[in-house]
Amino acid sequence: MRGIKQALMAALIAVVGVGLNVGAATPAKAEGEIAGQFDYYVLALSWSPNWCALEGDARKSDQCDPRHDHGWTLHGLWPQFHRGWPSYCRTAEAPPNRQQTRQMADIMGSPGLAWHQWKKHGTCSGLSPRAYFELSRQAYAQIKRPAAFRKLQQPVTLPASLVEQAFLQDNPDLAPNTLTITCRDGHIQEARICLSRDLQPVPCGRDVIRDCTQKNAVFEPIR
Repeated sequence: MRGIKQALMAALIAVVGVGLNVGAATPAKAEGEIAGQFDYYVLALSWSPNWCALEGDARKSDQCDPRHDHGWTLHGLWPQFHRGWPSYCRTAEAPPNRQQTRQMADIMGSPGLAWHQWKKHGTCSGLSPRAYFELSRQAYAQIKRPAAFRKLQQPVTLPASLVEQAFLQDNPDLAPNTLTITCRDGHIQEARICLSRDLQPVPCGRDVIRDCTQKNAVFEPIR
């Protein structure tokens, strides 16, 4: 473990670089399933500075304002099948109100993302909006987000595998088959952790466990 930590710190002080475009196969999905019918959850954590560099700045998203100090934000808690995933499920639950989505902005970046995540994924959980957001917050809180990445002073390039190793080192309950790191347009995009319905780490399905193999992915510093 000490060697992993040393390698991580060495990469984090690397010079500024640029990454390569890496595409990932898109797994099959479905829409309109019955709420509550799924196999496990995927907790998706997004590195906000990279999202801002790729997309948020062009949108003039408030999430990218330096006053927020966002690092790993909650993209979503996604019900998942062993192959594919449900979405936009049929549910008798009323949609969340503005207060409920606004209260998620501290870890999700914006109320709009909270609303979208409920509509696309939360409806499939079989939970009420309140219970779904509470479970999402619990899942987010129980994963330790490596502090080393918050110490960056400038953009660096590093292997995606090093990001995975950092999560594994700081979260002893996780195993390599419960976690995957994704890339987008040459940047580290997300850490995705597979969890049971009671939020215990479980092996990811074949659709999820597709690690980015890029060795020089861009990692932007917190603003």
